[in-house]
Amino acid sequence: MKYGVKVEKFKDQEDRPYLILLNHQTAFDQFFMGMSFKTPIYYVATEDIFSMGFVSDLLRFAVNPIPIKKQATDVGAVMNCIRVAKEGGTICIAPEGNRTYSGKTEYINPAIVTLAKKLKLPIALYRIEGGFGIHPRWSDRTRKGKMRSYVSEVIMPEEFSAMTDEELAVRISEGLFVDEAKADGIFESDFKAEYIERAAYVCPFCGFSEFESHGNEFFCKTCGKTAVYGEDKRITGKGFKFPFEFFGEWYDYQTDFVNGTDVTEYTERPLFIDEATVKKVIIRKNKKTLRKNSELLLYGDRIVIDEGKENEWTIPFSELSAVSVLGKNKLNVYYGTEVFQFSGSKRFNALKYVNIYYRWKNIKEGNINGKFLGL
Repeated sequence: MKYGVKVEKFKDQEDRPYLILLNHQTAFDQFFMGMSFKTPIYYVATEDIFSMGFVSDLLRFAVNPIPIKKQATDVGAVMNCIRVAKEGGTICIAPEGNRTYSGKTEYINPAIVTLAKKLKLPIALYRIEGGFGIHPRWSDRTRKGKMRSYVSEVIMPEEFSAMTDEELAVRISEGLFVDEAKADGIFESDFKAEYIERAAYVCPFCGFSEFESHGNEFFCKTCGKTAVYGEDKRITGKGFKFPFEFFGEWYDYQTDFVNGTDVTEYTERPLFIDEATVKKVIIRKNKKTLRKNSELLLYGDRIVIDEGKENEWTIPFSELSAVSVLGKNKLNVYYGTEVFQFSGSKRFNALKYVNIYYRWKNIKEGNINGKFLGL
């Protein structure tokens, strides 16, 4: 297997269903996890995979996943999980809801604790290690290296029923946390930096900016500084000292930069301008293309499509319920009862839209010191 993964069988499993919780690093984590278990597994998956026509039909036939709305409360998904558990089914959830961009396990919604206690199944904590080095979310290519997937521990119902919600949340978060923003292996490729601009949009020298990558190098399009992404994941500047040794440190700086910015001040001029195709997601059916090659403007309080044209369309943040990234760089916006998807070029950065929206939301809700930016 090109991922170089060592999948460890879960030898201590009893003949009973489990709630499997795993950290999310690669697009194939669920398959690695499935190889560890001998029982059929019901995967909780974002509803986007149910809107791909014939491909969705194949997925339903093969693994019968449980659909869930990304970045939104989904009572239907919870009821489906309860039904499956009562019928003796094993359920798998990636509680981050997102693949990591930084190499560190992302935010885990404490609502997973409520679900776990309702299901009353043994909780198997499943760890994926090395996945960020092998295949970062922002990259199209895998590297040659090693990774591991295995059950790290099982928490039995009689144990977690005696725990407070806070205690169980900490136990789950700590059990799934992996920090790969460090030199912990060699990952060989001739394209190590390619498409890092899908995740990076704040330059440590320029602030909000855009980047472009080629092979093992990338540069800021504002200041022109070029850096190299190494096979040990270290970042080094060409002719200057890059302030962060690893991408995870840069990612944290970027997050802090956004959280320190009053985005509501950016209403007269856009923070970013992109080009994207606009689609309407027909939930659990398919997608309908509405516009191709539209200009997409990100302001601090809204998204504007084709500004200044006859068909100009403004989407105020105040009318959105959620914004999320799917895959490497597709953007979903949940607008009233409808879902719209924006897909740009290979260099399109959807992450910044999510982060800016949630920063705006924190400010408007009076949570000025809120840190959660959607991932």
